[in-house]
Amino acid sequence: MTRVADAGQAARARARMVERLRTQGIRDERVLAAMQAVPRHAFVEEGLAFSAYDDTPLPIGFQQTISQPFVVARMLELLRAGRELGRTLEVGAGCGYQAAVLSLLATEVFAIERIRALLDRARANLRPLRLPNVRLKLADGSLGLSEAAPFDSIVVAAAAVGVPPALKDQLAPGGRLIVPVGGAEQRLVLVERQGNIFRESVYEAVRFVPLLGGTE
Repeated sequence: MTRVADAGQAARARARMVERLRTQGIRDERVLAAMQAVPRHAFVEEGLAFSAYDDTPLPIGFQQTISQPFVVARMLELLRAGRELGRTLEVGAGCGYQAAVLSLLATEVFAIERIRALLDRARANLRPLRLPNVRLKLADGSLGLSEAAPFDSIVVAAAAVGVPPALKDQLAPGGRLIVPVGGAEQRLVLVERQGNIFRESVYEAVRFVPLLGGTE
């Protein structure tokens, strides 16, 4: 595929992406259906649209990337794992793609981004989809979004040195948080809250841009 110029061609490309995700071990059919439904090519620059459904991260400007499809699917599969996502916080809205996928899986999505120009791009990308359950906000992701807490689910699209305490505090009882943790070597860490007990499980090696503080 060299172009995704029409809806039919894009749908076929997404179907191939979903089949590849199945061969890579993704089993959650609701996650796969959400990724089939969202036009990933609409969230990248036109010159990169031909690569939108490849299993690779792509640059979206401001030294940020849109995560590769497998990593998006794997994080959401781990976050769901036999439960509903409920009220969900996304840290690192980026271009808006994962927020669109989350909108089909969660009751409410609060997507925060620290780079104002990137947040504006996410808004522009999401506007044509008319997603009533997605809210975007400029905020420091390491601090979460206390005014909307608690959250049943939190997904972090940038690598933290350790699990941010503020995000753990904003988890509802029974809630789950998925975050890449590490520097040169990063792993997905799933945090599950039971009362005031937090259980951590470590999964695949990944590669994300670092989680930075502040806004710009």
